[in-house]
Amino acid sequence: MVAARQHSLSTSIARLHGDERTVAPPLNAAEARSMRRTRLFGATGTVLMGIGALGAGARPVVQDPTFGVRLLNLPSRIQTVSLTMTTTGAVMMALAWLMLGRFTLGPRRMSRSQLDHTLLLWMVPLLIAPPMYSKDVYSYLAQSQIARIGLNPYKVGPAPGLGLDHVFTLSVPSLWRETPAPYGPLFLWIGRGISALTGENIVAAVLSHRLVVLFGVSLIVWAVPRLARRCGVAEVNALWLGAANPLLLMHLVAGIHNEALMLGLMLIGTEFALRGIDSVRPLLPRPVHWPHGRDQWATWVPATMLVLGAVLITMSSQVKLPGLLALGFVAMALGHRWGGTVKAFLLASTFMMGISLVVMAVIGWASGLGFGWIFTLGTANVVRSWMSPPTLLALGTGQVGILLGLGDHTTAVLSLTRAMGVLIITITVTWLLLAVLRGRLHPVGGLGVALGATVLLFPVVQPWYLLWAVIPLAAWATRPGFRIATIAVTLIVGIFGPTANGDRFALFQIVDATVASTVIVLLLIALTINRLPWRTVPGTTETFSGQEPDPPVSDPPNQPPTPRSAPDAYAETP
Repeated sequence: MVAARQHSLSTSIARLHGDERTVAPPLNAAEARSMRRTRLFGATGTVLMGIGALGAGARPVVQDPTFGVRLLNLPSRIQTVSLTMTTTGAVMMALAWLMLGRFTLGPRRMSRSQLDHTLLLWMVPLLIAPPMYSKDVYSYLAQSQIARIGLNPYKVGPAPGLGLDHVFTLSVPSLWRETPAPYGPLFLWIGRGISALTGENIVAAVLSHRLVVLFGVSLIVWAVPRLARRCGVAEVNALWLGAANPLLLMHLVAGIHNEALMLGLMLIGTEFALRGIDSVRPLLPRPVHWPHGRDQWATWVPATMLVLGAVLITMSSQVKLPGLLALGFVAMALGHRWGGTVKAFLLASTFMMGISLVVMAVIGWASGLGFGWIFTLGTANVVRSWMSPPTLLALGTGQVGILLGLGDHTTAVLSLTRAMGVLIITITVTWLLLAVLRGRLHPVGGLGVALGATVLLFPVVQPWYLLWAVIPLAAWATRPGFRIATIAVTLIVGIFGPTANGDRFALFQIVDATVASTVIVLLLIALTINRLPWRTVPGTTETFSGQEPDPPVSDPPNQPPTPRSAPDAYAETP
């Protein structure tokens, strides 16, 4: 009776997750043709974004390579047109991504290689375009240069460290010219190497940082399908929702943010660590003999994978601190593997904490930057971000106080709401960690939910912070509610969030560009209504329900069933 119930539960979980042991057939000829047209539509959008960035992007104040070049300098003289091109291209790419979802969620699915080629095609125009939507990359250059000349970037900002007239300082937004670096020593160590290689050449330095972003994105693309397979989620489904997300293309690739490297190291480290936990021996009540021969190999390989994963996760935290959350969930997964007892919890936590402290000490010593980053973590809090609920609540309360004649108490309320947000984050993450330790929650799911809570209640929220949660959750959560919410947030934040981007635009320019982009997109939809899968796939009569299919096909012929690893026993989904 118990065995029957366990089998029924495991079957239900597999069907809920869209288990990889159910093989969806490939696209038929009509669907493949429609998919290629959709891919071309999105690529056209990213090309327009790249061209528009010549006039509407975050170009450097000096050493602008387009200055004085007739054709390349033209977009900068017609900024409203450039902004229209950028906005139109972003909307086209986002809509193409939405249509592409039809081929990852339907009864037949595009292959992994087809999705990889689509992502690469959409990225190429953005790799050679000027930075977009943010000038953070110029802060990276200035802080790296400060480290290169022997100063401490955790104590001095670009203006006092390099001078106001330095080529890098001139392109840093005035808000950040006096502030020290809030990033980890690993990232500044990499930046210092780039600075030593490129000198004060802004174009070469920006392109080098974009290569670092490309490396981070490649790690994400490698890790997400493997984590998804571990959680019983279709690979292309997870890649489409996570790695091919428009926010990643717009802000990590085009915007050149170091979240790409942080997420890449964190996810690949999580995958390696969970591989080690899959094969590690349960905690025994008494010491065992030192293994020899084949037993020695079977013991050391999982331990090596586990340590390697912990090292990579800690390295991600040395880019940006939130990556360290993954180490906590890996430790709880190890504790669950060892029995979920208090002893197992203490041993796993101590083991992971020891590895992280050693890695941090080595990076701090080797880079010469030490632990100064700990004291600059709150640098970004000077920004009052409307996307942060605690900050938005404080700003609204302050305005109400002003209207009632009680005075402006925004700063005091802001301290209270942000403290409450941090407290709620702490309680939520603790609960999730204990759920993983008890085996009630998959570590990948726990990590995604924890990062989601952190982003939601963080004092400062930027559009690209949403990827902290979206990418790991894409590898675990399959319920339509989560998918619909992610799509809605992606489209709203991706399309409307960065309207006023790197350069400053007058209100009439933003309005004109928005109206023009709306008209252009509506015309494009009208022209392609029978050629792109806006409603149904051209050449077929099938409709798309948005629900995960239940293919009757089981394991492919002549192949043994896919083994289920230990972490797959975690059952809950959001």
